[in-house]
Amino acid sequence: MLANKHKSITEVMTTKAVPISTAEAQRLAREHFGVAAVSVSPLDSERDQNFHLKADDGREYVMKIANPAEDRQVTNLQTQALLHIAAVNPAFPVPRVFPALSGELEPLIALGNGAPQTVRLLSYMQGVPLQNVKRTSAQRRNMGEALAHLGLALRGFFHPAAGHELLWDVKHASRVQQLLVHIPDAGKRALVTRFLNGFENNALPVLPGLRAQVIHGDFHPDNILVYSTDHDSLAGVIDFGDCVHTPLINDLAIACSYHITDNSPQPLDFAAEMTGAYHKVSPLEPVEINILFDLIAARLAMGVAINGWRAALYPENAEYIMSNDAQKWRALERLAVLPHEKARHIFARACGME
Repeated sequence: MLANKHKSITEVMTTKAVPISTAEAQRLAREHFGVAAVSVSPLDSERDQNFHLKADDGREYVMKIANPAEDRQVTNLQTQALLHIAAVNPAFPVPRVFPALSGELEPLIALGNGAPQTVRLLSYMQGVPLQNVKRTSAQRRNMGEALAHLGLALRGFFHPAAGHELLWDVKHASRVQQLLVHIPDAGKRALVTRFLNGFENNALPVLPGLRAQVIHGDFHPDNILVYSTDHDSLAGVIDFGDCVHTPLINDLAIACSYHITDNSPQPLDFAAEMTGAYHKVSPLEPVEINILFDLIAARLAMGVAINGWRAALYPENAEYIMSNDAQKWRALERLAVLPHEKARHIFARACGME
């Protein structure tokens, strides 16, 4: 377990949501939002409870029931970020927020055991998850550009809860050192330790001086939708649950961490494509390029460490929690053979800065 002083950033990860049936979700939609849902199906979520609603008028929605441990201000941060993007860049495809019949965007509703929870209604984004389609070079470039545009849309956004502590925030990578006891294999544990040490030596000292803002925080292939007729083009970005104020470069590092795959000739080929495209829209600073490799590796290391901890907490759900860990381990192993200076040159070259 993390030290007590960091309890606040782990409580939402260890608090189970009150189970809500599809029938209850259907009732909530009707009574509180005026949506007559003819179809209700649960959606996967790490912390919250989400439902896909199909209404009798043909419209589709996502109803999100926040985790009981999540601060209401943090939920509001996510809502306000979506509203801000819609106002600043209306063409950028993110979910739209719908008010309850009361006029509230985030009504508190008593559920299950009677404890009030925040419930929100968003538009359902049509598209195919990037995770489910074949990857291409054009697609990676488009996704890099899209992430840069998303960052630009959020650049002037401020919120009282933006500085909340999020366990997945890369700037907190050092904290997961305490979770390495849940990685039983000594070799793998040493590999994660090596990359966390690299983060502490190379990235952590310069992070306070970098430009920072609110970011999406999880540009994961499951959170990126492409068109069913055009897998190279962005149809939507969903799940702002990891929205947080942090160095801007962390958003790109997180996105790149999902593109260290076995399919590329060299470990950073795909990440470099995304980085070069991002840079054309939102130019990176030399110091950001210098530490991008350390941030990518730190994010992957955080993934296996946090998942190992959560699997130990919930052994009955361990298979699901660690379902993507094999890919993360292969990515870490590929990065391990890459000299740090070479990695820096790869990203600098991708941005035309070498």
